[in-house]
Amino acid sequence: MADIAVIGGGAAGAAAFGELLAQCHDGTVHWIVGPEAPGRGVAYATRDDRHLLNVRASSMGIFLEQGEEFIQHASRQLGQVKGTDFLPRRLFGDFIQAQVGARIDAARKAGHSFRIHPESARELLGRPGGGYAVRIDADRWLEVSHIVLAVGALAQRPLRTVSPAALSSGAYELDPWRLDRRVKAPRRVLVIGTGLTAVDALLSASMQWPNAELVAVSRHGLLPCTHAPLPLASYPQQEQLNQALLACDGVAPMVRLVRKAMEDVPDVDWRSVIDGMRPINALLWQQLSNDQRRQFLRHARWIWEASRHRMAPASGQLIHQLQEEGRLQVHAARVLEVEGAAPLQVTLRERATQLVSTLEADLAIQATGLDTAVAYGAHDLLSQLLRDGLAVADPLQLGVLARADGQLLGESGEPQGGLYAIGSLLRGNLWECTAMPEIRIAAHRLAARFSERGAAARESVGDGHSG
Repeated sequence: MADIAVIGGGAAGAAAFGELLAQCHDGTVHWIVGPEAPGRGVAYATRDDRHLLNVRASSMGIFLEQGEEFIQHASRQLGQVKGTDFLPRRLFGDFIQAQVGARIDAARKAGHSFRIHPESARELLGRPGGGYAVRIDADRWLEVSHIVLAVGALAQRPLRTVSPAALSSGAYELDPWRLDRRVKAPRRVLVIGTGLTAVDALLSASMQWPNAELVAVSRHGLLPCTHAPLPLASYPQQEQLNQALLACDGVAPMVRLVRKAMEDVPDVDWRSVIDGMRPINALLWQQLSNDQRRQFLRHARWIWEASRHRMAPASGQLIHQLQEEGRLQVHAARVLEVEGAAPLQVTLRERATQLVSTLEADLAIQATGLDTAVAYGAHDLLSQLLRDGLAVADPLQLGVLARADGQLLGESGEPQGGLYAIGSLLRGNLWECTAMPEIRIAAHRLAARFSERGAAARESVGDGHSG
């Protein structure tokens, strides 16, 4: 088997690299991580312990065969930890690095070949005889047979309604994870967005600037729902519901079925119904046409995101406390303009009344969540792949076009041999593909596929020699 490259230093890249180290032993496994700390990415690089996982500790792991390792790791730092706990994301970042480190040590002892590159991948070219050449930094190239793109979240692009003057003023923050860089305390902080990223930004701002007024705004003004403190009983008719959902044609009948299930069994928590759909979410998405997907994104995405991707109970309590104290106001409104310097002048149109008003903010934080619009982003490698036809943007700007197994499709519609993606780039194909349970399954399957191909090639060579 020839060499393999994993491009991306976040959690998805770490999972793919670790699985390849464990399963693929005949070539060199390259991990191109870039300048940031490998394994953490945006999600787990935070050092703020108010930023909690929105999955219980018992369900967190970096590799498929995960057991109690994360709970044991966290207990060594925090004392006794239960599997039902929602722990700081910082701890899981530490855990990823420790787990990958253990696989690196095992690979080194076994004599398996690997390299970790602290540079970024700048260019990717197909080779005439198959495989790819990857340029890292100015003039160094790697030749590999397979590539796993695990680039994670794209850098935030400012909203189109933000003026150049506001952007250059320093009062408009595109990175909600870097608030600790700011020295001057703002009087009013505006957070644009009300999803999980916005929740983290609000919690950090409330602690860093205890006297600041906090305002959050999004089109629907809906904060994420909150997880139950303890695991819930399963919905007893979940299997029948899932089969009925798979038989639906379109978004509206699916929504009606889910609502009916919640109403028919009032003593079962609605969150159980949503959680029980997880095994079929990708299948439901894949059976929708592009028009139906567009309908979902326009009319149902906001309520699905709030219901499906919930806050940890402690986070929900803190947000509720901020609202009760009057420090946090949440508005359902559209941001029409952001102008000026400090204070910024933010023009809003309220959803309910359609009234237009202007709000002053000393600091505006864009926390609109995951950006997967590769056609418009400023990612050098992805832009080059699109220009050269090695990748095609999803028509709804949800990453790139790919097969169900993650293999990219080129501009001709044909699968690109040896070129795969994992994580957020596959949202157009899988919809939900960024949580660790989905990532570790995908990483394991990719490594197994590459290993099987290597074994098949060796068997073919062996048969040829014996003949």
